[in-house]
Amino acid sequence: MPLHVLDENLWFPPVEDAMDDGLMAVGGDLSEERILLAYRRGIFPWYEGDVPLWWCPDPRFVLLPQQLNISKSMKVLLKRQAFRFTINQAFPQVIRHCKTVKREDQLGTWITDDVESSYIHLHERGFAHSAEAWLGDKLVGGLYGIRLGKVFFGESMFSLVSNASKYAFISYVQQLIKEEVQLIDCQVYTPHLESLGAGMIPRSAFIEALDALIS
Repeated sequence: MPLHVLDENLWFPPVEDAMDDGLMAVGGDLSEERILLAYRRGIFPWYEGDVPLWWCPDPRFVLLPQQLNISKSMKVLLKRQAFRFTINQAFPQVIRHCKTVKREDQLGTWITDDVESSYIHLHERGFAHSAEAWLGDKLVGGLYGIRLGKVFFGESMFSLVSNASKYAFISYVQQLIKEEVQLIDCQVYTPHLESLGAGMIPRSAFIEALDALIS
């Protein structure tokens, strides 16, 4: 299947056109309209170099919020409120940390200056959300992503202190459950998220769920 090249027009090819690794298109822009259209169709951007690449892997790595797995050690931290948890209090700082703090499972960062700027704009428009973990007044962990309907599309997380990002993630999922969110997109496999209850589903099932959960 040839790789689709996007132009200035607002469109995406069918997700079934994706290559074996999930790559389906290259090019286009990071306008609000294009990014939101992508998420609604189960597509997400990921940069390599200066050109946006658009992905829709099969299978898809997701977490059903009710299947969140909390280890005994994390239950202890949550019970004693080891971190102060907030939502949408430091979005620009969270995405900046996700951009600059290198994780063990990453060779580098895909968050370019354009990505950072676009998602801050989406946050200001109410589509992008962050969750934060603090020690005193210091931001030590967090995550951000896109919320559409009853779906949260997780993008990236960071941690400066052991368990801080996990604490923020678990606390945020518990809040999303209260808000009746039914699906969390984790995009691609990581052992970290698998330990929290995430698993693989067929892409077709993922797209079907989006159609039902995003009005």
